[in-house]
Amino acid sequence: MSLFSRPKAWFCLTLLVSALSSNVGMAQSDDVGSLREAREAAQARDQARLQSFLDDQDALEAALQEARDAHSAAEAQQASLEAQQDEQNEQAQALAQRQEEQGEALTALLADLTRHSEELRNELGGDSWLTLEADALPPRLNDVDVLERPHIEAVVDRLAALTMDTGRAERLELPVADASGDIAPRSVVRLGDFAAFTESALLRQGQDEEGALAEMPRTPSAVSELLAAYHQGESRAFAIDPTQGSVLEALAQQPSLWERFQQGGYVGYVVVLLGGIGLLVALAQYLYLLLISARVRRQRQALDQPSADNPLGRVLQRFKEMDKHQTPEALEARLDEAVLAELPKIERGQPIVKLLAAIAPLLGLLGTVTGMIVTFQAITVFGTGDPQLMAGGISQALVTTVLGLVTAVPLLFAQTALSSRSRFITQVIEGESSATLADHLEAQSTAHARTVT
Repeated sequence: MSLFSRPKAWFCLTLLVSALSSNVGMAQSDDVGSLREAREAAQARDQARLQSFLDDQDALEAALQEARDAHSAAEAQQASLEAQQDEQNEQAQALAQRQEEQGEALTALLADLTRHSEELRNELGGDSWLTLEADALPPRLNDVDVLERPHIEAVVDRLAALTMDTGRAERLELPVADASGDIAPRSVVRLGDFAAFTESALLRQGQDEEGALAEMPRTPSAVSELLAAYHQGESRAFAIDPTQGSVLEALAQQPSLWERFQQGGYVGYVVVLLGGIGLLVALAQYLYLLLISARVRRQRQALDQPSADNPLGRVLQRFKEMDKHQTPEALEARLDEAVLAELPKIERGQPIVKLLAAIAPLLGLLGTVTGMIVTFQAITVFGTGDPQLMAGGISQALVTTVLGLVTAVPLLFAQTALSSRSRFITQVIEGESSATLADHLEAQSTAHARTVT
């Protein structure tokens, strides 16, 4: 083969063009004195490089062989792609032929199965307890072109399994998130499509990406007891929410007694604090009156031996120390004075309890007014579109009213009990002191009559 044959000439021309392009780029980047000098230098280098290729016959032959190998590889790849295309065309023709063979009935059946499968998956996908296990739903048939027997069997088997699961209770081992957010495998009992629960709490479908079940934040105590007994096999009774969780969710959102108390705000705290103080004072005074009643009862059995540990004994001792030669009016006045001196201790605490019983409803009314002010402020700022924005003020208004009444009623009962007990003790002291004075006057009158006689 001659040096200037067509392939070699073409290859040399390619090398020359690439060399010229690369050297022109280098010439543009170099800092040369002028454009002519750079062009002449590039031409000289290209000539020298071309001459080196022409002189080196082996390098030229190797480059030519490499180009031929690349061409052969491209032709082989093209043949492979053409064969793959022919195979795909044959498969497409076979599928088309099978579709023509199965007819319109099977085509319609495939469309119905596809539609019903999608509808069932959409209906049960996120809210049903039947989908806790993997592959519980029927398969998707959107990508199926030709209906085959395995497709029908898969859909029917899944539907039959779902139907059976709706009427039985199963114990499963599934990941469950507790109240703190920690996810761990737990023993879960599933009752058909009604509910799923652990040993102590009802479950709800998880909202996170992992889709783990989560315990309800507040399971009612009565329901928790039923869950524990059912989970341990001790009872077959179970609480069912016919609304599919709406009632239980409402019960879970019901505030506790402490949360309800906190809704009263600062006014509620003041009402309860004053009520507690009043009840403590009433309790302490009532216990004191019970002790005094017991001592007065003992003193009535020994009137001739007065003791200083009870009001009646002190009054009798005071009467003993009086000058008996005074007029009856003076003795009676002195005796009344001794009785009145004991009344402050007996009636101690009653004014405070009575005052707190009267103040508690007024404070509740104050909390009602402040709560309504908060409500109207929320209406002014946000309007009446969202009732939750007004719930805080309304809760404060109602809770403070309830706290005021709940505080006032026990205080009124306590004040009535204290008043009754103190009045009874006072009447006993007055009666015994009057009887003692009467006995003394009768004895004095009898002695005077004997003396005159």
